[in-house]
Amino acid sequence: QVQLVESGGGLVQAGESLRLSCAASGSSFSINVMRWYRQAPGKLRELVAAITSGGSTNYADSVKGRFTISRDNAKNTVNLQMNSLKPEDTAVYYCNAAIKVPWYPLRDVWGQGTQVTVSS
Repeated sequence: QVQLVESGGGLVQAGESLRLSCAASGSSFSINVMRWYRQAPGKLRELVAAITSGGSTNYADSVKGRFTISRDNAKNTVNLQMNSLKPEDTAVYYCNAAIKVPWYPLRDVWGQGTQVTVSS
């Protein structure tokens, strides 16, 4: 069974930084794209950033220039460095990975979510 374990959420003031981490664990699996999503109360879950196994990245316009996604393929870990945080960044952040295991189709695995709160 593959699972994602997140860490790094918390409460910060506007302008400060946080670094979220997510590690995938299990056996006999490989990861294609890894993503960070977020969802605020009353709003749809949105894609924040994504990174492929080859290192290609993509960001939501709202975080471009402030957030940086990175991964360590050997450790199956993805990170999200969040700088210059704004109150509108407040949300539950979810780690997501497209997982491939032998003899099974590709599927998404989600982390438990971690709360990020940015005060004004």
